[in-house]
Amino acid sequence: MAGSDAAAFALPTIREAFPRTIRLVSSARLRAAVLASLADDAGALALLAEIEGATSGRLVAEERGTAALAASELVHGLAHAKFINASFAYAKPREIMRFNPSGRGAWYAALAVETCIAEVGFHLTRALADANDFNAVVEYGEMIASMAGMFVDLRSVPAHVCLHPDPAIGYPAGNQLAAHARAADHNGIIYPSVRHPGGICIAALRPNVVQSVVQGPMHRLAWTGTPDFSVQTPG
Repeated sequence: MAGSDAAAFALPTIREAFPRTIRLVSSARLRAAVLASLADDAGALALLAEIEGATSGRLVAEERGTAALAASELVHGLAHAKFINASFAYAKPREIMRFNPSGRGAWYAALAVETCIAEVGFHLTRALADANDFNAVVEYGEMIASMAGMFVDLRSVPAHVCLHPDPAIGYPAGNQLAAHARAADHNGIIYPSVRHPGGICIAALRPNVVQSVVQGPMHRLAWTGTPDFSVQTPG
């Protein structure tokens, strides 16, 4: 359906519910607090958590917000709230992504894990190419969540400039679109995957859009000297 709030971009909007979306989270974030092994008792653990929190972007954002993210936007008391908040607090400081600026993250998810793997694998391959070393093994866990509300819907406009495969072209346009969507109070953006033909992705632009998060299976991506990678799902 046409959305008047998106008229400036001549893009459709839709009210839709997704009962199951998938996001991949690095296994490093699924482990216990990095300082936990140093604590002898609950009191020591609390003190160490306070020290760790002093340098945690997520905890700082939850306490007082950031320049681009108000503390009141973050979620509390929900299962896996720290993963939701971290996805918005840990934006790359000097680099925009497709639908988020350098100072504010987003929750990127897909309807199929194959799409998630293709998207994550593309970016990791680029990072390995920058390092000139295609030897790596990384593990990701599925974070399964529901979403609902009003979204900008790009499924019918796959040639939109924000979906250009070159980040230098697609990302600035995507950030402009996302800023408009947030200003219009939309919950996110539905779009065809740029890295997995036929896949559908969703970028949640607000923390409270992500609901009922549960952890799913792990997946191991491995590079052995070439840009091609293999995928294993440990039993």
